[in-house]
Amino acid sequence: MALAADSSIYVPEPVTLLETEQPTELEKVFRVKFDSGRPLGHGPGQFVQVSLFGIGEAPISICSCPGNDEYFEMTVRNVGMLTNKMHQMADGAKFGVRGPFGTTFPMDEMKGKDLVMVAGGIGLPPLRSLILPVMENRDEFGKVFILFGTRTPQEILFADDLKAWNEIPNTTVLQTVDQGDDTWDGNVGVVTTLFPQVSVDPDNTYAAIVGPPIMYKFVVMELAKLGVADERIFMSLERRMKCGVGKCGHCQINQVCVCMDGPVFRYSEARDMTEAI
Repeated sequence: MALAADSSIYVPEPVTLLETEQPTELEKVFRVKFDSGRPLGHGPGQFVQVSLFGIGEAPISICSCPGNDEYFEMTVRNVGMLTNKMHQMADGAKFGVRGPFGTTFPMDEMKGKDLVMVAGGIGLPPLRSLILPVMENRDEFGKVFILFGTRTPQEILFADDLKAWNEIPNTTVLQTVDQGDDTWDGNVGVVTTLFPQVSVDPDNTYAAIVGPPIMYKFVVMELAKLGVADERIFMSLERRMKCGVGKCGHCQINQVCVCMDGPVFRYSEARDMTEAI
């Protein structure tokens, strides 16, 4: 997908915070709109640059469904100065946004196929931007498996969505936690322990992975056991992205800039990129 118009690439546009929701101790979901009224126009897997005057700028993944002209959503983990400041914002707050940026999961290529979508922790929000349009056009895809793993039950994001998706015909949502407690009666273990419950036609299957880098290696191994070809496995790297326009070099892997050439890559492309995963 092509980058946005030049004005939205280099100059932050003012947005208004409509509302927030806090599903976990560390994460908040921000619903915002451009003051100009323009739609974000993002694709699944893309990100924006959020700018706070006097604080700085950071790349944030988009977690809402493409095609929404009214607003877009971001899930923000409170892990630094900028994100901490965002967590203190009240409804009606103003800040700046550039974008959208980056490559997307290939929705058109995936149509008619079985899908295996795997998320770890904070990886679910960017993957949600793919899951939502798939669910809205459910009859255009084959079997869908959504695998989601977190460290604890308290870190589960979009619990209502997960429940709703699991009720859609021909769709299976599988969840696991690394450490269970008295509130959890589901699977305990890493996300790859869910793969024995996945049954797909390997010649008719695409996969999408978003999560911590250590997870990718083992998820790809499980997909290989299922027979899914490397060129039909897509992953979001989001590796140390900073500027969004390939100028700062923070996300560079040899000749590749993740913010422009990614963040979504085919595994057949990423497997030979030193330090990519």
